[in-house]
Amino acid sequence: MYEIFLDQTFQELWDGCDPFAEAECLDGEVFREVKTRRTFRFELEGRGYFAKIHRGSSWREIFKNLFQLKLPILGASNEYHAIRLLEKIGVNTMTPCAYGSRGKNPAKIASFLITKELTDIVTLEDYCRDWAVKPPLQATKRALIKELTQMVFLMHNAGLNHRDCYICHFMLKRSLIGHFPELYVIDLHRAQIRKNIPYRYRVKDVAGLFFSSMDAGLNRRDILYFILFYGRMTPQFWNDVQRTATELYKKVHGKLPPNII
Repeated sequence: MYEIFLDQTFQELWDGCDPFAEAECLDGEVFREVKTRRTFRFELEGRGYFAKIHRGSSWREIFKNLFQLKLPILGASNEYHAIRLLEKIGVNTMTPCAYGSRGKNPAKIASFLITKELTDIVTLEDYCRDWAVKPPLQATKRALIKELTQMVFLMHNAGLNHRDCYICHFMLKRSLIGHFPELYVIDLHRAQIRKNIPYRYRVKDVAGLFFSSMDAGLNRRDILYFILFYGRMTPQFWNDVQRTATELYKKVHGKLPPNII
C-alpha cells in the first residue's frame, strides 16, 4: 500500500526527493519518542509544525493488542483519515500538510504525518482546571459545553470514535473564549472510522469526557445540558456512561468522584 499527500509548501520543498527520507531527516523539539514512533515540533520558514514519524510495530505488540481485542496502531493512516473526515463534516481539527504511508507487512509499515501548529490555544482541561473554586460565567460554561457536545455528536454520527476522548484533547482558542468558543480536537492516532460506531465505543468516548471533567466544578444542570445537545439516547446509555466514567475515576484517583451525575 502506498499513500502520499503533500501540500504546496512540501511539494516545493521536497520536489524530486523521497518524502519518507525527507520526513525522517526532520528534527525539532521532541514531545514523545518510543521505539516505533516519534512526535516533535519543528519550524519551517517561520511557521510551526508538528510531525509524527511511525516506523512500523513489533509483531509482539500487534498480537498483544489483538489478544486484548484491540486494533493495533500501525502508522499515521488512522489519524490522517480521521482528520480528513472531520474536515468533511465541519469539525475543527488539525490541518494536514504532509502525509505518507507505504508497506504491506503490518510490522514494517513506514508512515509520517505533518500538521500545522495550532496557535493561541489552551487545552480544555487546563482552562477548566480551577472552575471548582473559581467558577466561570454561566454563559461561558454553557457555550463550551454546547460546542464540545455538538463536536462529539457530529464525530460519532459520522462513524468516528476517538478512543482517547478526554477534555485534554480538545484545544480552545484563547482569543475567542466567551460566548463563541472555538474548539479543536487533536490526538486522533487511535481513532477508528466505521459506518456505525459500536455501542460500547460510543459509551467509552462519552464516558471519557465525563471522567475528565468530573473535577471541573460541573453541576447536574451542566450534565443535563450536555445530554440535551448530544442527541436522543436511551436512559440505559447514560447509565452506562455514568458507570464507566465512575469506574475510571476510581481506578485513576483511588476514590469516588464528586456526586454530580
